[in-house]
Amino acid sequence: MTILVTAASGQLGRLVVESLLARGAAPDTIVATARDTSKLAELAARGIRTAELDYARTETIAPALEGVDAVLLVSASEPGNRVALHQNVIDAAAAAGVAKLVYTSAPKATTADFVLAPEHKATEEAIAASGVPAVILRNNWYTENYAADVSRAASTGVIAASVADGRVASATRADYADAAAVVLLEDGHLGQVYELAGDLAWDYSELAAAASEVVGREVTFQPLSTSEHIAALEGFGLDAGTAGFVAAIDTGIRDGVLGDSDGTLSRLIGRPSTPLVEGLRAAVDDRVAA
Repeated sequence: MTILVTAASGQLGRLVVESLLARGAAPDTIVATARDTSKLAELAARGIRTAELDYARTETIAPALEGVDAVLLVSASEPGNRVALHQNVIDAAAAAGVAKLVYTSAPKATTADFVLAPEHKATEEAIAASGVPAVILRNNWYTENYAADVSRAASTGVIAASVADGRVASATRADYADAAAVVLLEDGHLGQVYELAGDLAWDYSELAAAASEVVGREVTFQPLSTSEHIAALEGFGLDAGTAGFVAAIDTGIRDGVLGDSDGTLSRLIGRPSTPLVEGLRAAVDDRVAA
C-alpha cells in the first residue's frame, strides 16, 4: 500500500511520516509532498519518495497521486480559503480512485458554534459528496498552540485569555500524528469520524500552573472579557478582524467546544496522550531552539 502525506514539510505532516516509519511502513511506500520539495530533502535521503503538491495548483495534484492508495489531507492553513483548496485535493483523489482519504478536521465540526468549524464542516461534506472512502480525524487543540503564551509568561508571569472557566482537552502534534498513522495503515476505519482529544481536559488556571513548572516562576491566569481581549490584541498590533477572530476562539473554549474527551485518541494510538506539562516543556524548548 502506498500512502501519500500532504504538507509533509509542516509540523504535523512531518510527524505523520515519522510515525508511519516507526509503525513499520517501508520508506518506499510513503510519498511525502509539499509546495516546496526542497524542504523534503532529508526525507528523500531516507528513501521516501517526494513530490510537489500545492493545494492551489491543481496541475501538481494529479501527478502526485498516481499509484497512491491512501491520502492524508492535512487541513490548509489559510482561513477563508480552505474549502476551495481542499476541494482540489478531494476531486483529484476521486479521479485517481484513492481507496482511503484521511482528513484532519476540527472538533465537533458539524455541530459546534465555533469560529473554526464552518470550513471544516464544508470540507467533510465535500468528502462525503465525492464518494471517496474516508476517515475524519477531528483533532482537538494542539498543546503546542500555547508555546508562545508560556514563553511570554516567563517574563510577564501572566497568561491572559477570555475563556472564563472553559476547559481544553489538548494533546501534542505527535499524539495526533500517531492517530493519523494508525488509520492510514490499518483496515477497519473507513467511514469513521473520530473526535480526538487528550485524556485530561484542563482549565486556564491549570494551564498557568503547568506553565509555572515549565518556566520556573509563578504564572497566574488573568481572565479577560471578550472586549478586553480584543482591545489587548489590537494593542499588540493585530487588526480588528484578526483580533476578533482570535477572541472568538476563546469564546468557543468558554462555551465548551474543546473540553470533551472520551479516550478515543489514546485507544487509537495504544498509549496515554502526552501530559500537559511534558507537552508544554517540549514545545517551549523547540521554540527556543528554533
